[in-house]
Amino acid sequence: MIKIGETYLENCPAPAKLNLFLHVTGRRDDGYHLLESAFQLLDHSDLLHFKLRSDGQILRTNDVPGVPQESDLVIRAAKLLQRHSGSQLGAEITLDKKLPMGGGLGGGSSDAATTLIALNRLWNSKLSRQQLMELGLKLGADVPFFLFGQNAFAQGIGEALTPLQTPDCWYVVIEPGVSAPTAAIFSSKALTRNSPSIKVSDFQRYPQGTWKNDLQSVAIQLFPEILAALDWLNAYGTAKMTGSGSCVFCACDSEETANQILKNVPKKPHSWNAWKAKTLHQHPLANWLAD
Repeated sequence: MIKIGETYLENCPAPAKLNLFLHVTGRRDDGYHLLESAFQLLDHSDLLHFKLRSDGQILRTNDVPGVPQESDLVIRAAKLLQRHSGSQLGAEITLDKKLPMGGGLGGGSSDAATTLIALNRLWNSKLSRQQLMELGLKLGADVPFFLFGQNAFAQGIGEALTPLQTPDCWYVVIEPGVSAPTAAIFSSKALTRNSPSIKVSDFQRYPQGTWKNDLQSVAIQLFPEILAALDWLNAYGTAKMTGSGSCVFCACDSEETANQILKNVPKKPHSWNAWKAKTLHQHPLANWLAD
């Protein structure tokens, strides 16, 4: 449960997302890829805790393996908001990391978005949702989605967002034990960049249709562990990879079905971590965002 005080905010969720599909439709002159995707929020989250400082310092209080403090998106987001708002206040930030890095679940971007939302409130900076989204885009293409506050159909480089109604369901997600670097996937010569554009209405008519992730074929060539997880999960439905990998997922019609799949996940020879999550229709902190 989120705890709110004048000088602290505790247990602030940074939820995972799934890309229900991901098409690469082109590439801009500056190298950024043009995408279309459907973003789905899940009730599986990192947790962040914030404590107000009056001296302007921004500090992370705990170690996060593989993420030096100076390059952490959480710290970068806090400093960006501090500069933009002119706040003289600071914060101590603790990050309880549950979402895997290089998993395609948007963990780092979600952490950054939650930091912007929470410190905007704690510092009383009074930036609007749109202002925070514009700041978030400077940190990464997925950050604006988590500030948008609800599931979305994404276009452009991921920043052009349209509200999207998605069905209630459960998902089984498998972390296949590898981290897929986004840059390696997008820079691959094997990546096609000419998928035909679709409309929001096309996806809403057939949300579980034949939509694919264009990055998946590249990722499974580089990481056979992803292919092994997809092959196994396909026995229970249509399995797909999310984002640029490495996590794969499958929709379930009930929690009971998800539990049954989890019971069958092989423990060897793979080093998989599997879990279930329910769909969310809005970000847990959406009410903290002012239009």
